[in-house]
Amino acid sequence: MKRYPVPLVPGPTAVPPAVLEAGHYDFGSADLEEEFFDQYARVEEKLRAIIQTRNRIAIMSGEAMVALWGALKSTLSPGDRVLSVATGVFGYGIAEMARTITAEVTVVGFGHDEAADAEQVWAAIETFRPKMVTMVHVETPSGVVNPVAKVGEAVRALGVPLFYVDAVAAAGGAELATDAWGIDLCLVGSQKCLSAPPGLGMVAVSDRAWEEIDKTGYQGYDALAPFREALDRRWFPYTPCWQAIAGLEAACDRILSLGLASVIQDHAEVAAHTRHRLRQMGLCLFPRHEADCAPTVTAVRVPDAVSWDDLDRRLRAEGVVMGGSIGPLAGGVFRIGHMGTQADLALVDTGLDALARILA
Repeated sequence: MKRYPVPLVPGPTAVPPAVLEAGHYDFGSADLEEEFFDQYARVEEKLRAIIQTRNRIAIMSGEAMVALWGALKSTLSPGDRVLSVATGVFGYGIAEMARTITAEVTVVGFGHDEAADAEQVWAAIETFRPKMVTMVHVETPSGVVNPVAKVGEAVRALGVPLFYVDAVAAAGGAELATDAWGIDLCLVGSQKCLSAPPGLGMVAVSDRAWEEIDKTGYQGYDALAPFREALDRRWFPYTPCWQAIAGLEAACDRILSLGLASVIQDHAEVAAHTRHRLRQMGLCLFPRHEADCAPTVTAVRVPDAVSWDDLDRRLRAEGVVMGGSIGPLAGGVFRIGHMGTQADLALVDTGLDALARILA
């Protein structure tokens, strides 16, 4: 396949050599070798440090969607009330996912170009009294970051049993305090800020969520229940991918060796620099308010003078690959992914220089 020297996609992000090398060994059987269980335990502890939790983390084989689905199916029964806070493609999508498993869903919806209003969410919780509140931390299609901490305050104050947060495009690149914010089901993927291949989905599960999992009794490939004691029993619900776990450990090591606070600050600085340069080019950020712009991905309106397909083609000719958007934003918005290994000023400037030349 053709490779591009300036990857600025919003995920999967560029995988560094140390992560690739970690997974290139011919490991033994993950079902049988004590070394695997030791490594899984280390990875779980490192993930805890990155997303700031003491909760057990299920590390599941499959892209992040396996975690999103598994967390819903493992905790919801038909007729359970779900309040979905939606500001973009994935927020509205999670509401539809909950409906497919016959939950009673109410959506607190906002425009794709704005963040959620915590006061409106508070009022909706008081009226609807849900079992679960769902929201997305960073909406990658629109480059919006949502006020998870403030919504978490409402969830706790109003006694909602479960708070489900899609942190796939935030974990390891944006401030995320799972326990302090009262997140019961924190969903993470390996392929965004962690910069590992897209082969693992992770769920940090609170004690409250484990209680609901026991009540629901869901059994299936994506069920969370088996992971509660899998490590202690040395028995996972399916053969784990040892190569993926090894790569994930190397990815976690990259972040922790740099320092989590430093990595998060780097993401914020690169994002601010990106927005500044885009404004200098006369381009319009997609989020209505700059305060709502995510630190991991920047969404930009496609200029009137060019189509996204043409802009994409010309960027690729310069060795730069950015990302279009999806759903209702397809064709009208493009995205610059400055997360994980791509949160690099020199890399971003090279891509933005090419963009400026094309639009000049």
